[in-house]
Amino acid sequence: MFTDEALDIVSVESQWRKSQQLAQESRGCQTRPVRTAEVEIQALLTSDNGTQTVPEDHLACQLPRDGELLPELSRLMDFLNRVEGMVIKELSTNAKSHAFDGFDVNWEDHNETVSCMHRLHHPSAQEKGLHVTSVSWSCTGSVIACAFGRVDDGDWSTEKSCVCSWNLDRRGLDPKRPDTVIDVTKPVMSLSFHPTVPSLIAGGLYSGEVVVWDTNRTQDPILAQTGLSADTHREPVYQVAWVPGSRRGEVWVLSAGSGGRVLLWTVDLDQGRLVLIAGYALVGKQVPHNSVVRKAGGSSSVGVTSLALSPWDSDTFLVGSEGGLVLKCSFSAQTLAAVSPDGESVSLRAPAQFSFSPRGGPIHSLHFSPFHRNLFVSVGTDGLAHLHSLLQADPLLSLQVSDSYVFGVRWSPTRPLLFAAATGQGLVQVFDLGRRSLRPAATLDQLTGGQPVYCLEFNPRRTDLLAVGNADGSVNIWHLSTELTEQGHRETAQLEQIANEVAE
Repeated sequence: MFTDEALDIVSVESQWRKSQQLAQESRGCQTRPVRTAEVEIQALLTSDNGTQTVPEDHLACQLPRDGELLPELSRLMDFLNRVEGMVIKELSTNAKSHAFDGFDVNWEDHNETVSCMHRLHHPSAQEKGLHVTSVSWSCTGSVIACAFGRVDDGDWSTEKSCVCSWNLDRRGLDPKRPDTVIDVTKPVMSLSFHPTVPSLIAGGLYSGEVVVWDTNRTQDPILAQTGLSADTHREPVYQVAWVPGSRRGEVWVLSAGSGGRVLLWTVDLDQGRLVLIAGYALVGKQVPHNSVVRKAGGSSSVGVTSLALSPWDSDTFLVGSEGGLVLKCSFSAQTLAAVSPDGESVSLRAPAQFSFSPRGGPIHSLHFSPFHRNLFVSVGTDGLAHLHSLLQADPLLSLQVSDSYVFGVRWSPTRPLLFAAATGQGLVQVFDLGRRSLRPAATLDQLTGGQPVYCLEFNPRRTDLLAVGNADGSVNIWHLSTELTEQGHRETAQLEQIANEVAE
């Protein structure tokens, strides 16, 4: 039915593809030719300079021949020959003179006014009615620290206080917000910055403890403390200071309290405590050359209210007592103190070597002159500032400072004849011993409503600044005038004359 059959190939050409190929066109595109050009430029600078000396024949007409002098030069030589001997004599005399010893030239603009730059306070301390009991400048002169405590009666068992500091160079200084606040469980009675480390502060507490704080340690600022051991003070510590140690670069802490003890401590960083290395006790019967005190005091302790270190002799220090005594003492004293042992780890020695004429009440402050090794000034409850010489018992000069108590005194670091005193009437009186009148050269009103001024300190670096601590819990920073800071002519010689007149 079905059979195979081979047929020829049939092909059908695509009309659509052919139509599409015919519709295609070729197109081309090319950018315009890029034009280029080469240009060269060169600058040529030339300069010609020339100089011509005066012709030799012209110079020969002006200069003298060998052995000859012009009339003007001849008169000059005659003058120099006449005055040569006189000038050499005066120069030799001036070279031996000490009239300008210690005089520093001040090239800055003169400031004729005294102004209060800052009035610093801690609101929390003021709310508690705490007093500023001590102020201290850091070794850089930028930071001022103050201790808060009480000078009048108070509940000492529960009273808390603090230590505050302000950096005066800090941008945006807030006088009501201290840069550092260290809370303390007891009132702080004394304060002293480390002489070379600006973050270390030593403080003495009303409880008798001595503490060293490190302001760089924000969590626990206590670097070392005495604690309530047998070695520590039993009474308020009214003075702390840093003194050079036995090894180079070493610094010890010195403390003095109303219990009659002057103690020397070294800082043990490993154990975080102060270790007693030397102790001194002031006993009435061991006070030299003062029979009145011996009869009245007997073997009782002489309460220390103030202390001063000599900048001239590292072995000498002064103490002021509650009974009005000023005693010259020595660190190297070997005589044992006439006190019964009370568990101290060292033997207490009797340091007093000389007694000055007693006053009628406590000695609140002492300060050595930085310009004369034998002079110091003392103030207390009699309202007078007494200028003393280490060479005699009676004062050289007594100045009426206030009708009330005088709580602090400091010698100027730049003026040999000037010192400032803090009074119980809210004033700081500045005295110039070079004046004919014994009245104050300046009076700084602290604007505290008549409340006392308890402490003051000159800035060791920026000597035109004076910090003043007040009973209302404020610290005033005063900028002093040039007259009060710039040393005058022959001031050192005048101070020497004052010391010599009495010594003779």
